Amino acid sequence: MLKIILAIVLFSVIVIFHELGHFLLAKKNGICVEEFAIGIGPTIFGKQIGETKYSVKCLPFGGCCVMLGEDDACQDPRAFGSQSPLARFSVIFAGPFFNFILAFVLALFVVGFGGADPAVVSEVPTDSGAYEAGIRAGDHIVKLDGSRIYNFREISLFNYMHNDKADVKVTYERDGKRKTVTVTRKKTESGSYAFGISKKESTKEGLWGTVKYSILEVRYQIKSTFLSLKYLITGRFKLNDLSGPVGIVNMIGDTYEQSIVYGIKTVVLSLLNFAIMLSANLGVMNLLPLPALDGGRLVFLLVEMVRGKPVPPEKEGLVHLGGMIALMILMVFVLVNDISKLL
Repeated sequence: MLKIILAIVLFSVIVIFHELGHFLLAKKNGICVEEFAIGIGPTIFGKQIGETKYSVKCLPFGGCCVMLGEDDACQDPRAFGSQSPLARFSVIFAGPFFNFILAFVLALFVVGFGGADPAVVSEVPTDSGAYEAGIRAGDHIVKLDGSRIYNFREISLFNYMHNDKADVKVTYERDGKRKTVTVTRKKTESGSYAFGISKKESTKEGLWGTVKYSILEVRYQIKSTFLSLKYLITGRFKLNDLSGPVGIVNMIGDTYEQSIVYGIKTVVLSLLNFAIMLSANLGVMNLLPLPALDGGRLVFLLVEMVRGKPVPPEKEGLVHLGGMIALMILMVFVLVNDISKLL
């Protein structure tokens, strides 16, 4: 039960912040917001303040921002469709962007209280490929196969995402000088390749260092999401690898159980880390140029800006409907997949 409550709280905060982005930019652009709701389903409590009804719904997760003329033709000058393409673009884009803002704010707490995760080597076993290539304790890993990295977890992510070859070009920095070597990674007992290096303890970085590594934390989460999508498209990851709400609830429960033995502080930081991942992931997924998502609506607005006139509403509506149906089918598949993993 506890993990369900934790999941509801995390999902609710992330989705509400997303909808808050739409809400604030709608108000900024003079669009009439008819309702801003916390939760979904029938209304438990609602209060009309000005033109907007603020509601609490019976199902305590999610939320919505209902704008006048958002999904139908409306000639009111304050309707969503009556605004300029740029104004509508900003309103739609604000939702995913606010997810990135939330991820950054949460990262400030995680990095500020838990420390940063610099890509600095603390230990290199003499029998590792990294040691044989000349890497030593204290070296700062800068690039892996030409890709810039900042956090040590990016090294672990690289091992996970690139487990099809042993040789990797590694650029490291020592005493202000950079050097590129080829590291022949060795297989672990699990059969996966690894550099064989250990991370440095998390470090407190001061005010500007905290801000810097908080930004880099969001960057890391966005990067890992895009890499996952890339490998899903290319077939290296399978649809069975996807997790939906049930799988995420289970992961939140596992995170709680694994961290509670170290105290409340560890629990809070671990759950905040999970929330950063979810918020950044939601931001990226909503920006994908797919029908029914914010990204799909942004595509139609870009087309309108280029053409100088909007796509006929009925055609756009059909495209979004098709996208919604496909999304629902995918969600059902992921739900069944999640449940099958638990059985």
